[in-house]
Amino acid sequence: MQVKKFDSINVVPFIDIMLVLLVIVLTTASFVAKGLIPVDLPKSKTAATVDDKKNLTITIKKNGEILFEGIEILEKDISQELSKYKIDIPVQINCDKEAKFDLFVTLLDTLKEKEFKNLGIITKKDK
Repeated sequence: MQVKKFDSINVVPFIDIMLVLLVIVLTTASFVAKGLIPVDLPKSKTAATVDDKKNLTITIKKNGEILFEGIEILEKDISQELSKYKIDIPVQINCDKEAKFDLFVTLLDTLKEKEFKNLGIITKKDK
């Protein structure tokens, strides 16, 4: 019996398997919901990633809605809502670039009044 010598490896089955896995990953990834409130963020060259688990996220939408962790509140209730949180919690402000600036200023004034020091503004990285 003669032993055959391997001069090359057939990579076609490997490529087929990788393409199937790629299709599965891309299909699955397209069905995953982000769970974010749609806000058109302003761009910044120094934008950083945010760890949402330890932060209080306050969103100001284009139409003037104010949301604390996704729950809508009225402008007059900002101070009362902030009283529920410790002042050392990091606060991330997620403000639509088309939102009224006076809502943003009102929120910042209230945060300063309540002595919140760890504030951040969420932006989108400019490419």
